[in-house]
Amino acid sequence: MPTDLDDWFVREVLPLEGALMRYLRRNWRDATELPDLRQEVYVRLYEAARKGLPDAVSPFLFATARNLLIDRARRAQIVSIETWSDLEVSELVADDLSPERHASGRSELQLLQDALDELPARCREVVQLRKIDGMSQREVAAHMGIQEDTVEKQIAKGMRALADAMLLKGVTEGVAKFGARLQRKGGAK
Repeated sequence: MPTDLDDWFVREVLPLEGALMRYLRRNWRDATELPDLRQEVYVRLYEAARKGLPDAVSPFLFATARNLLIDRARRAQIVSIETWSDLEVSELVADDLSPERHASGRSELQLLQDALDELPARCREVVQLRKIDGMSQREVAAHMGIQEDTVEKQIAKGMRALADAMLLKGVTEGVAKFGARLQRKGGAK
């Protein structure tokens, strides 16, 4: 049984599919993922429209697609734990204890502290209570006298800002160099 939302989607969104696919093809390198990306854009758009129909469908559709591609690109930069699973523990321990790793770790910790200090006060407090002090979302909300959904939004905002700041300041470069060193050690056996 179609709803008004379904009718809106068919009438307003589906006619933009050709333009959406052109946009995705231009901005995403793996053509095999395009149907999945299109579907995820549709899901995000439909879910958002449940809360209220956008005034301008086309800009909203393309903003949703852009945000999805940004999210996917960020996730692609994260190194999978499986990448490291084949390495011997002794190699990791030896490398972890080196003076270079110690200095690099201290430097990255300082970058994280600086990024944390740059967050707005409430966001910083939520991140600290939740991620550093280990409080639950409910405990943070009660402690600060705010709603749990506010805690959730502040955590997302804060973690995104911290990740962006760390990436901006070159932490991924250090991680990439460390990974390359480990691969050379593993390949030299």
